[in-house]
Amino acid sequence: MKPWRVLALTILFAGVLYFLTNLPRSVSRKAEPSSASSETGVTRPEHVELAQASGPQPLDTEEQLNVTVYKKALPSVVNITSTAVAFDFFYGPVPQQGAGSGFVIDGEGHILTNYHVIENARQVEVTTSDKKKYKAQIVGTDPAHDLAVIQIPAKGVPKAEIGDSKNLVVGQKVFAIGNPFGLSGTMTRGIISSIRSVRGPRGFIDEAIQTDAAINPGNSGGPLLNSRGQVIGINSMILTGGVEQSAGIGFAIPINTAKSVLDDLVHLGHPRYPSLGVRRVWSLVDHPEVAETLQLNTKGLMVVDLYSNSPADKAGIHESTQLIGRGFRQLPVGGDVILEIQGKAVNSVEELQTEIARYKPGDKVDVTVLRANKKVNIPVTLEEAPRR
Repeated sequence: MKPWRVLALTILFAGVLYFLTNLPRSVSRKAEPSSASSETGVTRPEHVELAQASGPQPLDTEEQLNVTVYKKALPSVVNITSTAVAFDFFYGPVPQQGAGSGFVIDGEGHILTNYHVIENARQVEVTTSDKKKYKAQIVGTDPAHDLAVIQIPAKGVPKAEIGDSKNLVVGQKVFAIGNPFGLSGTMTRGIISSIRSVRGPRGFIDEAIQTDAAINPGNSGGPLLNSRGQVIGINSMILTGGVEQSAGIGFAIPINTAKSVLDDLVHLGHPRYPSLGVRRVWSLVDHPEVAETLQLNTKGLMVVDLYSNSPADKAGIHESTQLIGRGFRQLPVGGDVILEIQGKAVNSVEELQTEIARYKPGDKVDVTVLRANKKVNIPVTLEEAPRR
């Protein structure tokens, strides 16, 4: 065989061998993704192509407001951990911890919060927004309004800007900052849903701010803010329907209620409540049979009896002098019917308490009463109520 034929056959054989050993392996590798794709629907490209944004987008007006309020208010908001002592079945001490929020109100380290956050606490610890921890002392408490002031040994902690809760309107934007479930620095937002009197754990809260901003356990004592970052309320309680989390109905104590007792809490450790000195009254709205029996075509509060030597007693307000029978009941008669306090109509005990609470011991108020079918204005100087 000629040499060139041998060379040609050798080259041909080498080419066939290369084709058989390399081409199927390459085809097999390329076919694997499509084979896997057809069988499992999974693809495995070496590079994932994303719809990439062109760059950082500017915040819209609403988002800018959220950020501004948060940055302004957050430095003054604190996390409060309280430790109380309970007792087990064998009267052994068992420490119990609670958590809440609060906010700094001055440069001396005073913090406003809820009374129930530090109630029965043996130890109170405060964590500021910059993660510093301090032991706190209880300065003053107001259980009736669910308010308390504590103090940390740190001056210069940023303080909250205190607003005004007098002219709030339903629909106004509000923001809540606190530590729900221990998640510090959490902000939620909503609107004022209503302004109403609600019964708190120990009494009525007049003009409480109802909001749909999410308020959860741990938010108690934290600030409710307006769109300028000013404190207009102290987040206090929620209606949950039996579930320990927000159901869109939360309440805040109006900041003006706190401002009215704040000096007393810091200076005296307790609030000074004004007292009119009326022991018992009958609402003619709730007891129309009394008005019918006495032929009184009016609303108001029939004075049954007064505390001796009380402001009302000194001012000359008349209490009931006798009882008359109606069926199986004895009805009081002869007492003045309180119609107004400083021109504001009162038809229930709650309304009477609310109006008197607007004033301080030593203030003089005009009490309008119905006496012998005639209206009489009686000036009464309020005194400090005995502490309970």
